[in-house]
Amino acid sequence: MNQSVPIKVAILDLYDNHANQGMRCIKEILTRHQLPYTVYDVRAKNEITSTDYDIYISTGGPGNPLEGDGVWDKKYFDLIDRLDEINRQGDQKKFVFFICHSFQMIMHHYRLAQITKRKSPSFGVLPAHKTQEGLNDAVLKNLDEPFYIVDSRDYQIVQPNRERMHKMGASILCIEKERPHVQLERAIMAVRFNHYFVGTQFHPEADVEGMILHYKNPEKIKQTIDAYGENKYHAMIDGLNDPNKIRKTYEVIIPSFLNSCLEELSLVE
Repeated sequence: MNQSVPIKVAILDLYDNHANQGMRCIKEILTRHQLPYTVYDVRAKNEITSTDYDIYISTGGPGNPLEGDGVWDKKYFDLIDRLDEINRQGDQKKFVFFICHSFQMIMHHYRLAQITKRKSPSFGVLPAHKTQEGLNDAVLKNLDEPFYIVDSRDYQIVQPNRERMHKMGASILCIEKERPHVQLERAIMAVRFNHYFVGTQFHPEADVEGMILHYKNPEKIKQTIDAYGENKYHAMIDGLNDPNKIRKTYEVIIPSFLNSCLEELSLVE
């Protein structure tokens, strides 16, 4: 795509130096789209960027999304609020994709739902179900119903504040799998906050090959089985090997988001 001014992308790294596959996957997706990027280590190094970038990818991360140190998290929320204000005031638009931990944080920041700790961690390759809004949303419309996600979380987003969501123009795009035997509310798995901000509770950046290598590492096998049990470990591997599950999610969600951004930014240029 010909651009008189190069499109700039910032990755907001919230992994706090914890080993992960997310950063590699995000970088590879951006490289495939020929988008140069700069990484800001938000939590471990207290780095925060300016509002000069066009597209922001905010990563997953460990720990309680309701807790920060009062420094990095304040700077992070200030940045998001400034980007939102820019979008409201002028022709220059800023696009943000929030992943897992970031998504939980911004849902709490906007007071759109309750964030609670799950009775047990959600882990595996699991189905997600689109809402009516999600069926036609740019980032999900090319996926099956249901579609499959890589889920790995100790927390959940429930009890949406419908009034606040309506007021800010936000919509729920998908929810977690049905569990008829469990009398609990199904968690919110993706939200479009506005035309420019969207996020997922799961990891749409997860790629099949990298995940399989990751989860076949002997140390990771032991950690996963110790944490989740042998059955969940083998179910994860089976799900990753199914060509109709994670591969399509990886190929659709973030690339669709980026393609939408590029199209709109090119019109501005």
